[in-house]
Amino acid sequence: MPTTRHEADACTLLDTDHKAVKKMFKAYDELAHSMARDANRKKLELAREICHELTVHATIEEEIFYPALREALKDTEALAEAEVEHAGAKDLIAQIEAMDEADEMFDAKVKVLGEYIDHHVKEERNQIFPKARAVRGLDLVAMREELLARKEALMGVAA
Repeated sequence: MPTTRHEADACTLLDTDHKAVKKMFKAYDELAHSMARDANRKKLELAREICHELTVHATIEEEIFYPALREALKDTEALAEAEVEHAGAKDLIAQIEAMDEADEMFDAKVKVLGEYIDHHVKEERNQIFPKARAVRGLDLVAMREELLARKEALMGVAA
């Protein structure tokens, strides 16, 4: 496979997370329409996994990726919007994690969280990642390693 300038950088790592969570939301949607006896238990488990993945992802963006971009970019409006989106997602995550039953409201909250995340991902892909990759002197390959190390540490804490 030919290598590209964008291969294995911080944006690629973050987008891999986006794709993995998108698959989880699709699996949740399938469970939400399932009549299987254990569908509610599986929905609770999957929703908690989604929330954990998103919390770790937001943490590495907020601790490492966004601050580096704030220093490097003149126009940080997209970063401010992303941080507001994170706050909205965190609020929904807290609500989902506080629920013990996968009822209609639980399904609705997970669905809306998925919609928030879809919107956020589009903005990162279309606005933030291209700007990050255009910054001269910003080592996104080294940042990928830093993000990955922090992600592994955070995943290990809750594992």
